[in-house]
Amino acid sequence: MIIGQPGSGKSWLARRMGEITHLPVVHIDAIHWAPGWVERPRAEKDRLCAGVHARPEWIFEGGHSSTWEARLDRADTVIWLDLPLGLRLRRVLWRSLSNWGRSRPELPPGCPERFNGEFVRYIWRTRRSQRSKLCWFYGQVPEDKDRHHLRSRREVADYLGGLSEAVASGNLGLPHR
Repeated sequence: MIIGQPGSGKSWLARRMGEITHLPVVHIDAIHWAPGWVERPRAEKDRLCAGVHARPEWIFEGGHSSTWEARLDRADTVIWLDLPLGLRLRRVLWRSLSNWGRSRPELPPGCPERFNGEFVRYIWRTRRSQRSKLCWFYGQVPEDKDRHHLRSRREVADYLGGLSEAVASGNLGLPHR
């Protein structure tokens, strides 16, 4: 289970972890959005998330906090990407520019990348409140779960290096990541 604010690298980390572990990766954006940037109704998002949670193994990145408790029940690992605001804003801008007019892999078809000023304002407006919410949630993660609070690109790289070593040595552990 990977959580974090926009631009923290959740999708990228999930893809890299999927490449390393060969576990299936699920992106919340593919559940949140239907083709054409149409937001799905909450009940449909809840149902789709529950379907993912019921799978035997997965790497699930992203929000939809109303399903976090059920996701946490099934996850063996929680990763909180807690990177600085400036880095996150640069990443969102770069993502918009580098994927302009194309749907990113974690989005449904028909959702071409665009610059969204309201999204940037949302990131700014919620920088403290969302971080507080994530901090509270992370504090609720039981001790028997594998927990990682990653605050820098170096910590993310170190985590991936350790994961690669664990897979290579056969010490990966439980199936859900």
